[in-house]
Amino acid sequence: MEIERVIGHIDGVPVGAVFHRRLNVMRAKLHQTNQRGISWLEDQDGHKVGDAIVLHGGYEDDEDHWDWIRYTGASKNEDKEPSGRLLRSQSWSYVDNAALRLSYERGHPIRVIRGYEGDPRYSPFDSYRYDGLYVITGVRTATSKRPAPDGSPIDICQFDLRRLLGREQVQTPLERRVADVLAELDDEQDQQGNEQQYVEKLPRSRSMWVRRLVRDTAAAERIKLLYEGACQLCGLRLVGPDGEPYSEGAHIRPLGKPHHGPDVEPNILCLCPNCHVRLDIGAIAISEDWSVIARADVSGAKLLSKLTVKDGHRVHQEHLRYHRRYWEKDSTQTH
Repeated sequence: MEIERVIGHIDGVPVGAVFHRRLNVMRAKLHQTNQRGISWLEDQDGHKVGDAIVLHGGYEDDEDHWDWIRYTGASKNEDKEPSGRLLRSQSWSYVDNAALRLSYERGHPIRVIRGYEGDPRYSPFDSYRYDGLYVITGVRTATSKRPAPDGSPIDICQFDLRRLLGREQVQTPLERRVADVLAELDDEQDQQGNEQQYVEKLPRSRSMWVRRLVRDTAAAERIKLLYEGACQLCGLRLVGPDGEPYSEGAHIRPLGKPHHGPDVEPNILCLCPNCHVRLDIGAIAISEDWSVIARADVSGAKLLSKLTVKDGHRVHQEHLRYHRRYWEKDSTQTH
């Protein structure tokens, strides 16, 4: 049975799914074409509305901050150079821009696909990844940072998008229930106002079990597979009686409140359980030159001098800097 393109999630295509080529993205019905940035379809009344965009190193006016995106509209081929540089201003009457603006007016969610030439903080390596639903929060006519070849200013159609959170990014009843439980846990944490009190108040096994259900994601699985279960911080490779390695996908900048880290490969490490906990509590940090820093007593653990990073894994320095700053600040406040 052929999958139908619709507004919102596509049945059978989970958030985090990776595709090696744009053609595969199109065949999965995530996007209308295998080349254009903006995808559209006909709404119930026959009007064209935007349903998806691709972030793949487009215009220099684009901004990607994971939770929110500033996205530049589209132009006809004759209005831009082969390199993508605009020759003249964009038009709101152009079908792609008009469709995306109508989705803003109607409140339709937009599927976001990130390509390997996008912002390296969030982009996959040599592939395309479906990163879930965003909603357009604003549209405007703006002046491009780069003028036309003759020096005249160029107007662009600009869109602001915000990522939907929680249960709006999941597609099965079980996932939605898990998301609801996580929201309840986060609410209790907010009421306590202190993360340590939160951990002590709730049974650790309960909160960790629930979080593992939704955080052992496709991105984490890809990183664990790349390293074949070997810890990037100490080199340990745990193997069970079935011969299968056990490791954990550790987010450098944590997911959820108050960190709001992205669930993407540049923010994930393959770690053994011990090093995962050490990273999470700030006992280990990683410097700009990839050196492993023991910031607290790690007796009995033989750490590597540098973080192991394989080809195909673009760990981003911004996430490592966030981790270091957070724990340095925490140490200053508590001692």
